[in-house]
Parts: sequence; structure tokens; C-alpha cells
Amino acid sequence: MNEVMPKRTLAAIDADIAATKEALKNVHGRETEVYARIVGYYRAVRNWNKGKRDEFNHRKLFTIEESKEYSLTTADSGCGCNTVEKIEKPVVGKDTATYEAPNQTGNYEFYARKTCPNCPPVKAYMEATGLTGTIIDVDTKDGLSQAALKGVFAAPTVIFYGANGNETARAHNVEELSAILEPVADVV
Repeated sequence: MNEVMPKRTLAAIDADIAATKEALKNVHGRETEVYARIVGYYRAVRNWNKGKRDEFNHRKLFTIEESKEYSLTTADSGCGCNTVEKIEKPVVGKDTATYEAPNQTGNYEFYARKTCPNCPPVKAYMEATGLTGTIIDVDTKDGLSQAALKGVFAAPTVIFYGANGNETARAHNVEELSAILEPVADVV
């Protein structure tokens, strides 16, 4: 049952490698069909209308490697493979002892995109509050890198900071903003 494999010479192995490299030169691929989600279901991008294809081309993809919230490390197992570890951040909420209400001077950052359909209502809400803050366009290279550093993966995102400069809350829509800011208005 135990068959012994014949030993191959180094020259035979080199000849096999050369033959494989030659064969790979003649390999020709074909067009890849990309599926993405559009209006609630997945469909081939090539079948989308021109407007949706343009919208797809404007999408920015966030990667875990660029995120401040995750750490890409080499595993200790000696296999040389990479592992992704989530950096635990304390959860800050109204029911925790560490909760600090957003400061009334309006220290916030608003991450938005020009093509984002949800950004205008959030922008209008923030303007109506009278608070002042910074609007960061993630369509620009600097805005995208700043979003990656803060762990922002979607637009719109509003980050509030307390008087000490620490992040106190994040919101992604008007409902979340009102849940954060209206209790502050009740206290003041």
C-alpha cells in the first residue's frame, strides 16, 4: 500500500516550472460580471441604467485596514497569516456613568457626500439646531482619510465632542440626532 514516490531531480522540477510559466503566458481571461445591491436587491452592474452605474462608480469603499477601529496584526501561530482584531472602545450612552452630553458650543463633525440622499436632511437638522461644527466632504481625498482615521464607514455621520474633546456620541440620521440632542435641550 505504501508506494514510494520516485525522487525528482532539480532539473526536472525546473523544467516543470518553465513549462507552467510558458502555459500561463497564453492564458487569457474574460470579462468579470460584478453584482451589487441596487434598490434592495442584487443585480449585475452591467444591466443597470446609466444613472445607477454612475452612482456605483462614485461609491467609496471603506476597508478594515484603513480603519482606526481595527488593527491588522500578524498571528502568533507562526503561520504568517494576518488577523483582524477589533479595538474595543467604551460604549458611551445616556445610561452609562461615562456619558457626557454634547457640549452646547456645538463641537461636532459632520461627514457627508455630495451624492448622498440622506445627507441633506441631516445637514438641515444640524443647521436648525444653531450649533456650529465642521462639515467634512468624504468625496475628497483628505475627507476620506479623516473619515478612515475616525472609523467613519458611512455618510451621513455626525460625531459630537464634549468639552474635554472626547467623542460623546455618533448619529447617522435625524432620528438619532434628535435622540441625542433633545434630552440636552430638556436639561438646559
